[in-house]
Amino acid sequence: MANEYDAVVIGSGPNGLAAAVRLAQEGQSVVVLERHDEPGGGTRTAELTLPGYHHDVCSAIHPMGLASPFLSSLPLEKYGLEWIHPEIPMAHPLDHGEAVMLHRSIEETAAQFDPVTRGTYRKLFTPFVEQAQELLQDLLAAPRMPKNPVLAGRFGLKSLPAALDASRAWFPDEKARALLAGNAAHSILPLDRPIATNAIGLILMLVGHAHGWPVARAGSQRITKALIGYLESIGGKVETGRQVSTIKELPKANAYVFDTSPSAMAEIAGDRLPAGFSKRLRKYRHGAGIFKIDYALSEAVPWVNSGCRKAGTVHVGGTIDEIAQSEREMWEGIHSGRPFVLAAQQSVCDDSRAPKGKHTFWAYCHVPKESTVDMTEAIEGQLERFAPGFKDCVLERHTMNCSDYQSYNPNFIGGDIIGGVSDWRQVVSRPVARIRPHTTPAKDIFICSASTPPGAGVHGMGGYWAAEEVLRH
Repeated sequence: MANEYDAVVIGSGPNGLAAAVRLAQEGQSVVVLERHDEPGGGTRTAELTLPGYHHDVCSAIHPMGLASPFLSSLPLEKYGLEWIHPEIPMAHPLDHGEAVMLHRSIEETAAQFDPVTRGTYRKLFTPFVEQAQELLQDLLAAPRMPKNPVLAGRFGLKSLPAALDASRAWFPDEKARALLAGNAAHSILPLDRPIATNAIGLILMLVGHAHGWPVARAGSQRITKALIGYLESIGGKVETGRQVSTIKELPKANAYVFDTSPSAMAEIAGDRLPAGFSKRLRKYRHGAGIFKIDYALSEAVPWVNSGCRKAGTVHVGGTIDEIAQSEREMWEGIHSGRPFVLAAQQSVCDDSRAPKGKHTFWAYCHVPKESTVDMTEAIEGQLERFAPGFKDCVLERHTMNCSDYQSYNPNFIGGDIIGGVSDWRQVVSRPVARIRPHTTPAKDIFICSASTPPGAGVHGMGGYWAAEEVLRH
């Protein structure tokens, strides 16, 4: 029987759609199958609280969107995607009305610090920002010899120490230490872990200086819609409401590309994959989860520091020591009483998110995996600390715990939103130790999710590299 398609992609997250686009660009017939009624994976938008308030259900701020070598090459603006930059990419409030900002300008950011830290900060980031595109091509690549080995090597050396050690060694200024710690905490690891914590922190700050931390006008769903619009224009298609239990249910194709967790691929592929390989996939380590609150607000968040009112992203956690303690407690199975909170206030720059004069707000903290504990009081305690009167602005809340997220998206196992533990061991062996990690022993089965290099983020590069493997085969 003739194949129906050249390739079938299972899952319509950014990586799955990117894989489909790359294959369709080369004239391959491709279909994307999605179990949910709405495509998008981690890039969906919904009225979760009140009518007219549009909330990003998962990802909200997209520092890797413009930084992605592949997504930035696509004409997505022709299909409705508009990036909006807040006046300040990211703010980090501290006690007594102080705050530190990540500005687009290295100079403006460094000016907040003492003279010694100011010079160190400039020296650290200027060379990498000046060559950001070349560096990101290597940092967001599949495992290979870097195209710019000297540049990548220099960045690698800076990434080796744990974020906690690096920030204390590099910066005498507590503001700079807090700034790096908040970015490093996106790793969802204790900050004393080497390599991964500092690498993630530095990459996010580098991208902030080079490209900003934008939001998608009208919601993250617009990223999905733009990718699908472009995909359909070059011959691909997407089918929703398609629950896949076994590979035998799929259309006949030359290649099957899984934008799923490793264990889901093992389950669906069944005996098409060697038993030993499937066992390794099922042993893939998923990490801690999140508890998230979406808010409909009567007014903007009343931050004490006025700079925080202009930022798209706000890191709420205080000093480096406080953030380190919160993340360590989370990792040890403790629900922190003063959690590090990642917040997004898209409506400060995107007036399409809420009715006129009103606002949306998005906040989450890290929690032990599979947690069902309600962290509302702890999160709002931190928000009230830096924005007294915040709770008086709340019109409605919508909460999601780890279980809710896994039900919403089966890739978020135990509430893990980043596709698996990002410590050094798993960074070099995602999803298993393999020279070509997007391939499997079955020559027609591939994997492209955030559990593959280069990892989490709305950049589509996992999908791009998986598609390149399909084309190579």
